[in-house]
Amino acid sequence: MTSADTVRILRAADRPAAGWKNGGGVTREIAAWPEGAGMDDFAWRVSLADVTADGPFSAFPGVDRTLTLAEGAGMDLAIEGVRRLVDRRYTPQRFPGDRKTDCRLLDGPVVNFNVMYRRDSVTADNAVVRGDLLLALPPGGTLLVVALEGAAHLDDHDAELGPYDAALVAGAPLCRVRVPGRAAVVRFGPRERTQPTGAP
Repeated sequence: MTSADTVRILRAADRPAAGWKNGGGVTREIAAWPEGAGMDDFAWRVSLADVTADGPFSAFPGVDRTLTLAEGAGMDLAIEGVRRLVDRRYTPQRFPGDRKTDCRLLDGPVVNFNVMYRRDSVTADNAVVRGDLLLALPPGGTLLVVALEGAAHLDDHDAELGPYDAALVAGAPLCRVRVPGRAAVVRFGPRERTQPTGAP
């Protein structure tokens, strides 16, 4: 996004369903950067995924991901053979997207809120919030607000978000939101390159 872009409202009803990278499920993209990027060339990507059966997750080389259970009883994940129980809603779980991950559903289908980003070039801070909040954008970064439970309201822009609607904010240092239920807040920023020792 450019500094001229302040806020874009992304309605849940406008998102088409697409197959997973490995063909094992359905995802609905909320936002990605660069706009129009595919599964192999995004810098970051945020989506909602319907998981209806046990099976492996798609692999994404060089990508870190955060998964938040939004609906359903949860999943029992095996990440490179290490068990990770995901059975609490609205609790972000971080793990590398390029590690072999298998999923077993605990009790029926789930809906997951997914954040993926290139670890070498992007930083991503992901939290689930509620209440009246003043959110700061990272320098040169982007803020994404997604209503997960109930509605959310962006006071500075007089915008109302229904369930799973999102707001993409850039070009403003602060964003005021009211969240009576729960909303995901994701801050994306560029990762600073470190100079090698002895570099001028």
